[in-house]
Amino acid sequence: MSGQPNGGGMHRLQDVGPRSVAIVGPYGSGKSTVFEALMAAGGAPIRRGDPKTRRMGTEMRLGHCTFLGDAWSILDCPGSVEFAFEQSAALGAVDVAVVVCEPSPAKAILVGPLLRQLDARKIPHLIFINKIETLEGRVQATLEALQAFSQVPLALRQVPIREGGPVTGYVDVVSERAYRYRKGQPSEVIAVPAAVRARELEVRGVLLERLADHNDVLLEKLIEEIAPTSEEIYGQLRADLAADAVVEVLLGAAETDNGIQRLWKTLRHDAPEAAATAARLGIGAGGDAVIQVFKTVYAGHTGKLSFSRILRGPLKDGAMLGGVRLGGIYRYPGADSVKVPQAEAGEVVALGRLDGIATGMTIGAAPLPFPTPAAPVYALAIATGDRNDDVKRAGALRRVMEEDLSITISHDATLAQTVLHGQGEMHLSVAVERLGKGVGTKVTTLPPKIAYRETIGKAVQQHGRLKRQTGGHGQFADVTIDIAPRGRGEGFLFVDKIVGGVVPRNFIPSVGEAAEEATRKGPLGNPVVDIAVSLVDGTFHAVDSSDMAFKTATGMAMREGMARAEPVLLEPVDRVRVVVPSDFTPRAQRLLTGRRGQILGFSEAPDAPGWDEIEALVPQAELHDLIIELRSQTMGLGTYRRSFDHLAQTRGPGR
Repeated sequence: MSGQPNGGGMHRLQDVGPRSVAIVGPYGSGKSTVFEALMAAGGAPIRRGDPKTRRMGTEMRLGHCTFLGDAWSILDCPGSVEFAFEQSAALGAVDVAVVVCEPSPAKAILVGPLLRQLDARKIPHLIFINKIETLEGRVQATLEALQAFSQVPLALRQVPIREGGPVTGYVDVVSERAYRYRKGQPSEVIAVPAAVRARELEVRGVLLERLADHNDVLLEKLIEEIAPTSEEIYGQLRADLAADAVVEVLLGAAETDNGIQRLWKTLRHDAPEAAATAARLGIGAGGDAVIQVFKTVYAGHTGKLSFSRILRGPLKDGAMLGGVRLGGIYRYPGADSVKVPQAEAGEVVALGRLDGIATGMTIGAAPLPFPTPAAPVYALAIATGDRNDDVKRAGALRRVMEEDLSITISHDATLAQTVLHGQGEMHLSVAVERLGKGVGTKVTTLPPKIAYRETIGKAVQQHGRLKRQTGGHGQFADVTIDIAPRGRGEGFLFVDKIVGGVVPRNFIPSVGEAAEEATRKGPLGNPVVDIAVSLVDGTFHAVDSSDMAFKTATGMAMREGMARAEPVLLEPVDRVRVVVPSDFTPRAQRLLTGRRGQILGFSEAPDAPGWDEIEALVPQAELHDLIIELRSQTMGLGTYRRSFDHLAQTRGPGR
């Protein structure tokens, strides 16, 4: 308990400066509809989409508007788990987050990872239960399901009103006023229905108890059964939200604008000011501008745009940032950007032409924490039709990775393939589309090749002889080699067993080099591993022998010998750690064993109560689309990490 009273009234009449909010939530929760409803209520000329035909958003949207004189930046973050990094990066750039979810206890689990992240990062947030007209049963059931995933107490601000059917309004438990929803219009004030009066008092009591945990004065009033004033309640709500000590829960239906005005007013009254956010991040008042870049976009004629939070300002166009002259400041009052001469502290804006300034960088202060992308779980090999496009492709790949830090690229010279790595099928589809635009031609994709290897099953001795006379000096070399298998992972070994000088010392290194070169492609067409080659005998000619002759003879012996030594195809096997809600653990185990996986065990996932981590060994050939099926089996929540473990003889159908 703080022991300190927290004052402050309901209304903020003073100028608090620009603030920012991120709208986050799982796909299907109506998150983008909430964003558009807030923008419209803030006077922005935004075109509102039809929720019934809306496609899954794959990019963050930035909007600017004003509500009751206060300037706001609003970020609409993608809801798909495949774009979670973009959401995570945006959360660090705002004063408060609004978590949008549906009024269904069964779907509360979809919000769990997001609530855990917000708690871990101490980001102030509130919950907006959207689509309240679809509520079945009691809203308390949804609240309890959500509370299971939140370390911070949830406090219901509104009690739903039903008038013989779906929810038609609510009672605000702080003001103790009742409202009836009206489609596309502000809610109508009505008398508190007698049927919900007892429930409203119960919810109000719970809210006050949670607020009193952080305010001794409020606690004393509750003990003495003295009703606190609305100003005291609003003041403590504001303090607790800023400290991430209580999460307010509001109700509404964004499609019909129900609850949007109340959401706006809650944000206006309770959201921390930009200075408080800067202080939370360790940025003091006074001094030059401080900016954190959280997203980079290459936007056609505008060029490179760095979406940034102004933590300390103001910032003027043309200023020098990190040794680079700023080439434009852009706000988004609607669908199109508007160039402005200056941005104030607290704003989220797009900054133009900051070459050399990368996503995650802090300008004007010590580096601030920035999220690390999750390990990739899906990959595609890419190719362009014309080799002349390779230079353009290299530049386009660099821009794709700059725009999305969760995209990585690898090139395997042995397999002759370039591979994109990311968070899922849609994630890489978007990246490939951007890449194609950057190259100016179609980019083809296919599953990555598997890095098969081969070894031998038995030891053999092989003779190799080169004798060639072509006029003048000829070519002569004679070698006898033993080829034997080694233990898995022991690699290649060359052993010189020559005695008596039957092969001169100066030619022996060439034999070893040629033997190792021959392992680059074995009888089955793959690199050969884990073999020992011993030079045991040979002959030479004083004139016609040379390094090249001994290399050629050795290569002949290696090819013939490895073909006789019972070649064995090896496949790479990864150690896989699958993380799923514990209810889905049996499904995940069946999925792994169905892909030739060997389950090593499972335990509770660290820092994630109610989730399990399953450890298994799975052939790489079975992992290409694992994430797609895993998500389909776990409501989109399952994920995994992988690392190479060993090579094993193939047990499946091979290639």
